[in-house]
Amino acid sequence: MHTIIVVPAAREAAAAPEQIRLGPGDRLRFGRSAAGTEPLRLTIDHPGVSRTAGEITAAGTHWALSNFSRSSTYVVENPEGAGEHIKVAAGRIGAPVPFEFSRIVLPAADELLSFDVWAPRHDYAGETVDACDGEPTTSAFPLDRSKRYFLVLAALCEPRLRGAPHAPAPTVDRIAARLRPLWPGANRTAVQWNIDYLAVKLRIKPGPDTVEQGPRLHGKKETLVSLALRFDLVREDDLAVLAGPPGGGCR
Repeated sequence: MHTIIVVPAAREAAAAPEQIRLGPGDRLRFGRSAAGTEPLRLTIDHPGVSRTAGEITAAGTHWALSNFSRSSTYVVENPEGAGEHIKVAAGRIGAPVPFEFSRIVLPAADELLSFDVWAPRHDYAGETVDACDGEPTTSAFPLDRSKRYFLVLAALCEPRLRGAPHAPAPTVDRIAARLRPLWPGANRTAVQWNIDYLAVKLRIKPGPDTVEQGPRLHGKKETLVSLALRFDLVREDDLAVLAGPPGGGCR
């Protein structure tokens, strides 16, 4: 059964199948030279790419990347991860890649080349796992998506989830303007209150009932966005709340 699918870029597509499918244990070498004994090979016709640049090894639900370059670091991006990526250093063998959708980026002379790798057989545990009697496990980041604070968090994360992974967090005034059609009472003070509340709720700042308040927290919005995206507290699908009715109820 094929578990890994490699999608060549447009420039390689004419010399390769539209998709290259790999089963567990299969290996795909890629590089400038088409010569070799490997049954599966992706030719990247560019003088800045090594003759044998690297190798992809398929596993059951993931894959590994080997970098045969002597000097170049390869980057594997998660196109759906708001800037999430891993680096595979020159000479690294068998670096595991956890993303379901990935883009391998190769530095090649004066440009960056890329091709995609899909791992569609990502498996997830069902609800029966750990379904024993007793107290439920406490959530690390308890968020109620019907509350106004989640609207604020979604608005904070929106630019990066919309395809600008390095965008700065929006200002409080821009968030208030963004949310006003959903939340008529949104203003600078109300939005800032919710940002402060999120900082306490997500434990990046001590609560008001603690004796030790700690130093003043700078870059609060950036820290919230980084935490939310790192742990998938806000995903692209969650941006639908910004187009729907405002969250109700108490904070």
